[in-house]
Amino acid sequence: MLKSLSIVAATTLAAAPAFAGSTDQAPVDASVTQAAPVNSFSSPDWTGFYGGLQLGYANVDGSGIGDDDGFIGGLTAGYDYDLGDWVIGAGIDYDFTDTSVGNTSTTLEEVFRLKARGGYKIDRGLLYATAGYANADTNNLGSDDGYFLGGGYEYLVSEQFSVGGELLYHDFDNYNSSGVDVEATTLQVRGTFRF
Repeated sequence: MLKSLSIVAATTLAAAPAFAGSTDQAPVDASVTQAAPVNSFSSPDWTGFYGGLQLGYANVDGSGIGDDDGFIGGLTAGYDYDLGDWVIGAGIDYDFTDTSVGNTSTTLEEVFRLKARGGYKIDRGLLYATAGYANADTNNLGSDDGYFLGGGYEYLVSEQFSVGGELLYHDFDNYNSSGVDVEATTLQVRGTFRF
């Protein structure tokens, strides 16, 4: 009996290290994890045509006859060319409004612009300056040619859609030979589809 117990005890002690587990670490999987693909849209290409809608505020000032404000909105279209960090482009705007020219019965009804713009890319955004030709049309004072200048910011929500805002100053000296200088300031937001 004692001999049997000794054999059982010896067998148990000999097997103990096998049950306790090895002190060696399990092998590590040597497979290489692939990096997530880089999203090329993080630095978008602005090259292409665009078209959209804009809406905002206009303040119209007639020299010596005061100023008035109202809503303005319309259509915008153009083409941009991406140079890397910089973007240049050209476009047209056509806006409708019903804003009085000072304290008179004359109202500004339409504004047409031919514009050039250039700006610097900031991530998915574009901070830009713009200037060009403007034509204004009124209800009873005819139309006249002038210029505008300003700036804005546009952000690419996706490769096909952008949103932005633009502040413009317009100047029409001696409007249609009336002796009145007309100045207009507009602030508009816009949404554009890009092609």
